[in-house]
Amino acid sequence: MGTFSHRLTLMGPAGSETLEALVDTGATFASVPSQILERLGVVPERTIRLRLANGQIETRQIGIVRAEIDKEQTTILCVFGNPAAPPLIGAHTLEAFLLAVDPVERRLVPTDALWL
Repeated sequence: MGTFSHRLTLMGPAGSETLEALVDTGATFASVPSQILERLGVVPERTIRLRLANGQIETRQIGIVRAEIDKEQTTILCVFGNPAAPPLIGAHTLEAFLLAVDPVERRLVPTDALWL
């Protein structure tokens, strides 16, 4: 699947910011450069372990933030990312918004929740 970006707005106690975020179905959580989350007033909830594509393990802080995609809002978990790293929309965020990836059209599409 090719990569593409989608607009993501984050809202914290100190304001909001709209970003173009890379859609990354291989990432568990959304990730945004730490300085953006700090500027929005998002506080870390806990520290988690992340396995990188090269197999290396890193620890990162994760926080709860209100997010908006395509005029829908919900609360998501977001990793405090490296300052130079691009913002990412991961699988947890896609599921929270009930969105799926259309790899041909390179866009997000609404999907049904599963309760099997």
